[in-house]
Amino acid sequence: MGAVHQHAARRNHCKDMFDMASRSPKWFAEISTIHDTGALSQEQLDESLAEYISLYGEDEGRAFFEQEYLCSFNAAILGAYYAREMLAVRSEGRIAEVEALPGVPVNTAWDIGVRDDTSIWWWQIQGTQVVLLDCHSENHGHLESFAELDYQKRQEHGWLRLKDARSGEWSTIDWVPHDASVREWGTTGGRSRLETMQLLGLNPRLCPNLRKLDGINAVRRTLPRAVFHPRCEDYGIPALEQYARDWDDDKKVFRNDDNHNWASHASDAFRYLALAWQQIPVTVDKPKPQLQPGQVYLPGPPPPRSGRRIAI
Repeated sequence: MGAVHQHAARRNHCKDMFDMASRSPKWFAEISTIHDTGALSQEQLDESLAEYISLYGEDEGRAFFEQEYLCSFNAAILGAYYAREMLAVRSEGRIAEVEALPGVPVNTAWDIGVRDDTSIWWWQIQGTQVVLLDCHSENHGHLESFAELDYQKRQEHGWLRLKDARSGEWSTIDWVPHDASVREWGTTGGRSRLETMQLLGLNPRLCPNLRKLDGINAVRRTLPRAVFHPRCEDYGIPALEQYARDWDDDKKVFRNDDNHNWASHASDAFRYLALAWQQIPVTVDKPKPQLQPGQVYLPGPPPPRSGRRIAI
């Protein structure tokens, strides 16, 4: 398989230095915010925050302020799409040792790369929450190797693929973008990516084909429901934190397009996830009434297709 991006989880050089010093007995490491030192009054801090916001806008201004005065390694970089949402993920403690529920499908969302990285999220719906169990990104891997990786992770963590008991169809779904229906992806016979995935035992389904902006808004609506396993810290969470608009240095403005770098692949896969998770039906078993001795439960008639009531 290809090389995994080990640098992905780095937020900046200072964070790397602090982590190293914290682990080493030969170093002293301490974080002191402006509130710890008391170097500035609250009035001065309020004035500085207002200046940052006036220069860079609400989100970016607060991010710069938190970096400079609160020593925040997680403050959003300029132009980050999901700055506020990812800050809430950390501040609300939604990175936790959450595990998959048995008997509930663990689905995947893919951003399939040919010359770029391929990224995969493993996730599960638990009530009103979207639980992110793992994320992997790799470049120049063949589809066969990613199918094998999916199989290995499912065996390791018990995320077995499930079938619907009534229809016999797979309820575990591998969500992919619409370009997965394009022919040829390192295969013989000119197969599409969908066909190749099916031959490898996967269950691909095309996610809704909407504009990128609609997908970004779907991510912003999904992240408040998201809970991440710490495994996602290796790649997925930093990618969402650092996924940003491209900066035009000549015009001093952000372009409408994203900055296509290592963070965009996992972020694109999460965008497909955000477009797909509400498409999954939720089955609710109706409780049966408590029976007295000698009673037999008889289910009522099925609802009429015409909408008219049937007298029995």
